Amino acid sequence: QKRDSAYHQGTVWGWLIGPFISAHLRVYQNPDQAFSYATSLFYHLSDHGIGSISEIFDGDPPFTPRGCFAQAWSVAELLRVWQQTQADR
Repeated sequence: QKRDSAYHQGTVWGWLIGPFISAHLRVYQNPDQAFSYATSLFYHLSDHGIGSISEIFDGDPPFTPRGCFAQAWSVAELLRVWQQTQADR
């Protein structure tokens, strides 16, 4: 139960990179800059859950992946914003 209550205390949810990048793109209209925020997740794809993205990460460096090692909605958001930023080039 202690772990469950800490789940929403300083945790970084991988899937939220999608809405952030979409908002950044809409405001600044710079697809390269917007997508640059996802670079570390591409490294994560080949590091931890090969071909997938973890559910959550620590909020402080070194941003250790936690939770499920393969989270579909995190991967889906990364693919969605990749497609969105490619379309705007």
